[in-house]
Amino acid sequence: MSAIVDCTDQQPKKILKDRATGRAARVFSPGHRWKVLGIGVAANASFSATFSGIPATAVVLRQGYQLSNAELGVALGVLGLGVALSELPWGLLTDRWGDRRVLLTGLGATAAWLLAMAMLVVPTRSAVPDVVLLSASLLIAGLLGGSVNGSSGRAIMGWFRENERGFAMSIRQTAVPLGGGLGALVLPSLALVFGFSTVFGLLAGASALSALFAWRWLHEPPAAGHVLSSAVAGPAPLRNIEVWRIATAIGLLCFPQVAVLTFASVFLHDFAGLGTAAISASLAAVQVGAMVMRVWSGRFTDRHGNRRQFLRSCSVLSALAFAVLWLLVLASPVMPGGQSLLIAVLPLVLIVAGVSVSAWHGVAYTELATLAGAGHVGTALSLANTFVFVGFFLVPVAIPGLLHLWSWSGVWLSAAICAVVAWPIFLRPA
Repeated sequence: MSAIVDCTDQQPKKILKDRATGRAARVFSPGHRWKVLGIGVAANASFSATFSGIPATAVVLRQGYQLSNAELGVALGVLGLGVALSELPWGLLTDRWGDRRVLLTGLGATAAWLLAMAMLVVPTRSAVPDVVLLSASLLIAGLLGGSVNGSSGRAIMGWFRENERGFAMSIRQTAVPLGGGLGALVLPSLALVFGFSTVFGLLAGASALSALFAWRWLHEPPAAGHVLSSAVAGPAPLRNIEVWRIATAIGLLCFPQVAVLTFASVFLHDFAGLGTAAISASLAAVQVGAMVMRVWSGRFTDRHGNRRQFLRSCSVLSALAFAVLWLLVLASPVMPGGQSLLIAVLPLVLIVAGVSVSAWHGVAYTELATLAGAGHVGTALSLANTFVFVGFFLVPVAIPGLLHLWSWSGVWLSAAICAVVAWPIFLRPA
């Protein structure tokens, strides 16, 4: 692997020699790390538009593919299952092969598969794909998309220093609500007007464009791990109990977030009676709020060194927000004003709950990568995302059952309980 040598933008790119290998060293400007961060944002946003944008089309998806609520839950859930199954293998490959090779392979394959779906797995006038074909296709999309998180996170952790990583990783994590927000804003109307061939085709183009960016600018950091030298050097992630604790808490706190991402559109349509435009605006507001909070939280915790405390605070605030949502649903039958009050209040409370349960990702992933130490970042981040996408599988499958037993009050109470349970797992470091 060639070394990377810093220079200013005005300096000519001299051909230098790597002392260890004798090979010509590539020369980049000191600001090249921001290009790497931009690639991480683009890669995560393109896949987020897939795994968050497709659930935002849930109402149109249910109608177009003629699905029941249970079938809809399975179809949306297997997208997360695919990511959960592939995250750890992709992470191990990232630490072995490097982030560039893994990210290029994953993004290219994801783009090709989504393009195939646009041509072969869409409803037409003569035929509607059954739930098995749709679910299998989304499962494969998830298996391929699992390459994005660990590889892009390893690249960013390698190029940024300790007092910048929380901010950089939080910016990367804004890509998730950015992609999801754009997907929620655009894809439902696109599916309604032009059909799912256009939806899958647009998502394929986004992944292909991100792959092009990675091919052009993504390279290994200087001296392969030198920038990570300040990270804690502990046991390998899969044998580190602290890494498992943080990864488990990350996954658990994602459960209520997944409930918002996958079934909020159905909740606002079926329970509150909102139309497509209002639903898209509400979900987009959740994603924009999450973006702002993630950037702020990364800078805030970098300055104060209080990542664990911030994570515990987010758990408490999320639990309170979902508890309020639960109480509003319980009280709605006896509320004066009935439907008009629901339309006014429920979207606002849902936005607050969605933002509070989405504000912490960059901080959590930075803490986890720091615990894992140099050489294990891809594995640690992928372990956490395995838990996250187990939630993306289990939550959509479980919600129809909760609706059958306890209606929407059961869904939001369960979300509050998950946030409460995550709170003590984020123990302060010794």
